[in-house]
Amino acid sequence: MSTALIILAAGNGTRMKSDLPKVLHPVAGAPLLIHAMRAGAVLEPDRTIVVAGRAAEQVEAAVNGFGQSARIALQTERKGTAHAVAQAQPMLEEYDGDAVVLYGDTPFISPQTLERMAAARRTHDIVVLGFEAADPGRYGRLVMQGDTLERIVEFKDASEAERAITFCNSGVIAAPARMLFDLIGAVGNDNAAAEYYLTDIIGIARDRGLSATAIACDEAETLGVNSRTELAGAEAAFQQRARRDAMENGVTLYAPDSVYFAFDTVIGRDSLVEQNVVFGPGVSVESGAHIRAFSHLEGCHVARGAIVGPYARLRPGAELAEDARIGNFVEVKNAQIGEGAKINHLSYVGDADVGAGTNIGAGTITCNYDGVMKHRTEIGARAFIGSNTMLVAPVRVGDEAMTASGSVITKDVGDGDLALARADQINKPGMARKLFDLLKSKKKKQQKEAG
Repeated sequence: MSTALIILAAGNGTRMKSDLPKVLHPVAGAPLLIHAMRAGAVLEPDRTIVVAGRAAEQVEAAVNGFGQSARIALQTERKGTAHAVAQAQPMLEEYDGDAVVLYGDTPFISPQTLERMAAARRTHDIVVLGFEAADPGRYGRLVMQGDTLERIVEFKDASEAERAITFCNSGVIAAPARMLFDLIGAVGNDNAAAEYYLTDIIGIARDRGLSATAIACDEAETLGVNSRTELAGAEAAFQQRARRDAMENGVTLYAPDSVYFAFDTVIGRDSLVEQNVVFGPGVSVESGAHIRAFSHLEGCHVARGAIVGPYARLRPGAELAEDARIGNFVEVKNAQIGEGAKINHLSYVGDADVGAGTNIGAGTITCNYDGVMKHRTEIGARAFIGSNTMLVAPVRVGDEAMTASGSVITKDVGDGDLALARADQINKPGMARKLFDLLKSKKKKQQKEAG
């Protein structure tokens, strides 16, 4: 069965007190909206429509920036959830598949839950996602008769008996697209808020003899984000789940609560992650790697057996081959580090290719930027770069070549060659004492003149 996702993302998010649309606030390095889209991807939708309000162009840019595909429908007036879903109708004219309504500020619906909804759709016209609420509060209540959903009652309009129900509405609905829009067309706004409620379609559907049911999920999956406090809670919930999943998949976390994952972090089994490590977006770590304490990784790949840190930074485009070593206070960006290569201390390697088995000495810098353009440094296999070498790109150091410590390399170094690029040292006997005496005398004079 073909499926279209309709993701509601037009909320102003006034409680966030932000110029940024609510659905673009990040959790684990990705906007809330992207989490919702990734959750819906399990249904393999052939169309995705995001209903946006203010700053719709920002919403569209975020969707595109994270490699997602969606059309943007604009909701210029806020008249309730049924009105919001109706804005997607022009983009689904003559569509014969199902429509699934998700919410851009509810990021944690699990793929398994959506798959169960899809399965329930094979036997019912409409499927609603509900949850048993620890504190039902002001949630809409699902009025069930056996496995049949009779109606959904908003808290404002519920009787005392209905308010006692603890099975609550998440807002997520699946139904045939044409049926959904036909039912929405019959929704009125004769209620306490004078809004067009999407939930009213259940009563209308039952009056028409259509079948409806509700399936239950864990309440944590329905967590909505409406404030900075709830955003922090969503981040904490994501991290707790990500840490648990990593450990259950064979990753050792020395201090789990101090490790932070991104929405797309991938770590292979038998990897070790020490305390206070942060994974930004776009990181993949193969099995058997070791990420040491206080390291920060983003947009990079770490191969099997590699060791990173402590206090290392891998930036986008860093590619570490098997058994590579990146050590203390080393930064690597947009660079290929070959098998068994070592950059162990206090170095910056950017826009570079480092060959297998090469050793980069402490304090080495690839000078890759001339103020206008970036340039690349190439270092061959089994080379030795002496400490405090400046490699002024574009430049190449050949296989099994060597640079002397303190050199500024501006010309290519051939295979097997030694490059020395520093001035000869000159020692002047007794000059240090004379210079110190001169400077001290000058300082004393200045202090006397100052009074």
